[in-house]
Amino acid sequence: MAKGEGKLVAQNRKANHDYFIEDTYEAGIVLKGTEIKSIRAGRVNLKDAYARIQNGEVFLHNMHISPYEQGNRYNHDPLRTRKLLLHRKQINKLIGETKEQGYTLVPLKLYLKNGFAKILIGLGKGKKQYDKREDLRRKEAKRDIERAFRERQKM
Repeated sequence: MAKGEGKLVAQNRKANHDYFIEDTYEAGIVLKGTEIKSIRAGRVNLKDAYARIQNGEVFLHNMHISPYEQGNRYNHDPLRTRKLLLHRKQINKLIGETKEQGYTLVPLKLYLKNGFAKILIGLGKGKKQYDKREDLRRKEAKRDIERAFRERQKM
């Protein structure tokens, strides 16, 4: 399987709108107790999530995993910080790029692969407002061209 393949559970649609994604990394997540059951049920939100490197390890902040309904006292804090599992070479590369060039780590997708929860992290640079408007113009132009082709083929 390639990066980002598997049963898609959650996706951060705003990420491509707000960032230029340069590179992606697949990481495992350290979960506790009933969190995997909530993930399998699709009760995850990546909207405000971000990753940060602390003490040579990568951590995921603000990813909301709703408490499992049958979990009672075994449930955990929905917004707790979770450790991401990456190879040392990948972490060292990320440390260099986030410190020097002003990149940020943005979670793009959460999916299940071979029974494990994986997250696709993108190395991205923030877009300015004019970049976002330019992207919207390009999308609209592409849509108009496709619409014109469809109209032409109907004739």
